[in-house]
Amino acid sequence: MSDNYRSREERRRAMNDNKPEGKSQGKPKKKKKGGLFRKIVAAVLLIGIIGLIAGVGTFFAMISDAPKVDDSVLKNSFSSKVYANDGKTVVKEIGAQKRTYVQYDEIPQVVKNAFIATEDVRFYKHHGVDFYRIGGALMANFKNGFGAEGGSTITQQVVKNSFLSPKKTVKRKVQEMWLAYQLERKYSKQQILEMYLNKIYFASGEVYGIERAAEKFYGVKSVKDLTLDEAAMLAGLPKAPTTYNPVTNPENATKRRNTVLNLMAKNGFITQAEADKAKQVDVQAHLAKQTESTSKYDVFIDQVIEEVKKKTDADPFSAGLEIYTTLDTNAQDYVDDVMNNKVVNFPNDKFQAGLVVVDNETGGIQAIGGGRNRVSGGLNFATNMRRQPGSTIKPILDYGPAIENLKWSTGQPIKDEEYHYSNGTPIRNFGRNYKGWVSAREALGRSLNIPALKAFQATGADKAKEFATGLGLKLDEEDGEAYSESYSIGGFRTGVTPLQMAGAYSAFANEGMYNAPHTVTKVKFPDGTEIDLTPKSKRAMQDYTAFMMTDMMKSVVNESYGTARAVRTPGLEIAGKTGTSNFSAAEKQRYNIPDAGEKDVWFNGFTPNYTISVWTGYETAKDGYILSANETGMAKNIFKHVITHISEGKPKGSFKQPDSVVERSVEKPTGKDLKRPSGSTPSSLITKEYFVRGTAPTKVSQTFVKKEKEKEEKKEDKKEDKKEKKDNKDVKPKITASYSGGAISVNWSAANAASDTTFTVTMSSPNGSEQLASGAGAGGKTISNPAPGATYSFTVTTNTGESASSSVKVPDSSDQATEDDSTKPEDDGTTDDNQNEDNSNTDQNNGSDQGDDSSTQPDDNQNSNNGSNNGSNNGDNNSGNTDNNNNDSGNANDGNSGNNSNNGGTTTPPADNGGSDSGSQTPQTPATPSTPATPATPQQEPTTEN
Repeated sequence: MSDNYRSREERRRAMNDNKPEGKSQGKPKKKKKGGLFRKIVAAVLLIGIIGLIAGVGTFFAMISDAPKVDDSVLKNSFSSKVYANDGKTVVKEIGAQKRTYVQYDEIPQVVKNAFIATEDVRFYKHHGVDFYRIGGALMANFKNGFGAEGGSTITQQVVKNSFLSPKKTVKRKVQEMWLAYQLERKYSKQQILEMYLNKIYFASGEVYGIERAAEKFYGVKSVKDLTLDEAAMLAGLPKAPTTYNPVTNPENATKRRNTVLNLMAKNGFITQAEADKAKQVDVQAHLAKQTESTSKYDVFIDQVIEEVKKKTDADPFSAGLEIYTTLDTNAQDYVDDVMNNKVVNFPNDKFQAGLVVVDNETGGIQAIGGGRNRVSGGLNFATNMRRQPGSTIKPILDYGPAIENLKWSTGQPIKDEEYHYSNGTPIRNFGRNYKGWVSAREALGRSLNIPALKAFQATGADKAKEFATGLGLKLDEEDGEAYSESYSIGGFRTGVTPLQMAGAYSAFANEGMYNAPHTVTKVKFPDGTEIDLTPKSKRAMQDYTAFMMTDMMKSVVNESYGTARAVRTPGLEIAGKTGTSNFSAAEKQRYNIPDAGEKDVWFNGFTPNYTISVWTGYETAKDGYILSANETGMAKNIFKHVITHISEGKPKGSFKQPDSVVERSVEKPTGKDLKRPSGSTPSSLITKEYFVRGTAPTKVSQTFVKKEKEKEEKKEDKKEDKKEKKDNKDVKPKITASYSGGAISVNWSAANAASDTTFTVTMSSPNGSEQLASGAGAGGKTISNPAPGATYSFTVTTNTGESASSSVKVPDSSDQATEDDSTKPEDDGTTDDNQNEDNSNTDQNNGSDQGDDSSTQPDDNQNSNNGSNNGSNNGDNNSGNTDNNNNDSGNANDGNSGNNSNNGGTTTPPADNGGSDSGSQTPQTPATPSTPATPATPQQEPTTEN
């Protein structure tokens, strides 16, 4: 049976239906290829269509309220009003009054080519928006960061400056592109380029439009007279009029001009040979002399204009803006008087100064002193001039980072000593001397270089850079070189401006919060749009760093060793730092500058309310150098006058100590560690310093404890010595010598002698001198067989320096029997007074109660107060012999030299022995015969010499 099919399709289906089930199950059915891909493509197309519809809708929504292209706005300009910090006072109205409009045909081709090559090389190829350039700009921004390259065409710049606010939003950018397209439809390329060249802002002093710029910079009567190098220079200015100004910044201007020449050669507008030839021309060679003087507030308003252009891209001369500023007219008027020689006496007309006054809390610039005898468009010494800051950089690169990162105290010990950089180059202090161990406070106050370098090294260059960057100082980027150790004392190439330094120092006064110094707070556009231009505050350092650095800088002003004592002002708390820089050896030689001549002198100071940075010096080395006291002190003098004036009638305020800081008393540094003072530390060596909480020293110094102990020991020793000396005065040595039985007996002792008293006994005889004995305690000695007729002298000396002497004469042989007989006592037990004449010379001192014989008789001999002392119990008649040596030893002290009578017996005046060592005495007569004297005990008393 044959099968009939109406079509091939039916046959295929039938065959598939008749296939065995097992076979079909064993081999899976293949899916058609491309199904998933088609679904993805379809989905993408659908999303694209939806996105396109949404995008178109959004686009038309964004441009729906775009302004109309108005001929009057394009060709005419609207002035802008500048307000003071009260928001009401209009200090100036800037606009098109200094514009000279020039037609397209009057502009030379070299000028047109220079601007097109620089700003929009595809100007003649696009229709207002260059998508090719936008793509390139996106890639450049991706590689080099946002803002590396712009994508706006000349047409878009005309639209932006004429119709739109500078808000950087997607809507504004879409409107800009739409209006650029509309402008291209309505005007020719030539007309658009003409509008652009007549609207450009070139420089301060309201230099507006190509014709006016040609006249201002090169003194030509017409733009037609500009040369290639001049046209290239003007074409490079609009990007950054102040930075590339050939009058004030020739180095930057040269680089920018050469960049324009390279772009012209690259894009075929000139040959490379023509570009190279133009580069050889000095950028200042054809500049006209700037003679137009500035008007009131021009210096401040120049900064306002630059800020508005930089932050908004709007043209203040044509956009009809309302610009609200931080200008304090009272402060600015006074600063202008200072610059005009009405407040201080400048040494000469070439001496220059630049200063900036900043509000600490907001960063708002109150006043600017741009220089003396300035002309419009001339160098602004406050905002454009860069000079080495000298030691004013030390709080920023040295001590600030050390406190911030290492938690140094204000008293951190640093040894000021002979030192060198890491590469071996010596570093010296200004005074070429060394102070030894000093605190960080004193090192900063004295402006010592060596401790500053050590602080920089302790923290490291990276931390120093980080700290400075936080204060608005990008020094390595500006210098084009890495941080080196010479940075620690201000030794870097490009330098800084007073504007930068005022901003950096204000953060110390503002508890570590940095506000970029600025002149504009907000801008209001004709359509009512307002833009807040106040910079946001950011923390640059910890509050403890700010306070402790501030207190250290107060010492620069207040301490006797401080370098800024001249700025002290009653009623104001002032902190700050001085700084100087020197000329290079080449400059000194070329301009015959003495070694003491200085190039720059700075003072950066602040109160709780204001910061002022002042620079003084000369514009060039050939103009002069700073040497006299008037010149070196001018920066401080200017600061003092300005800070006093702007602080009048305002709360003075004070620097508040944060909770993160504690104050402690410490000993002044004598080593690497700080210690608390002990009770023995002299008050002159105790100082108070600030510490980050938790880091104050706890160890008590033992330096003066040891010294005090030694001092006390010395004091005790001295006291003992004094006592011993006093005691020694009471030690009266005594020596007796007598002849008897053919021998001399010598005995020595001392009244009040201590147990450790030692005696040295010497003898002088016809045979010479010899030591008889030496040792402690009293003693005696016998000299056998002395030479007849000879005199023997004996001296006893104690270890305390006291001495006594005695002598005895040996009788001749013929007198021996008499001598022996004379020493025998009488039978009645009494001794005749006359028997003493052959013995030691003994004087009798008889005291009488009559009181009429109390005078002392001098004895030129060595006999003193030795003899019998018969004293009455009345004690009012004490008479005796005194020698010229003022010695007080005598028998009255040992109780063996006389009789003390209680019956008021008579006394006999002493006899004068005439100075003889062994002479006879005159018999003494009783004073009162009716009252017999008590017989004296027989006693032989030797003569003593004290």
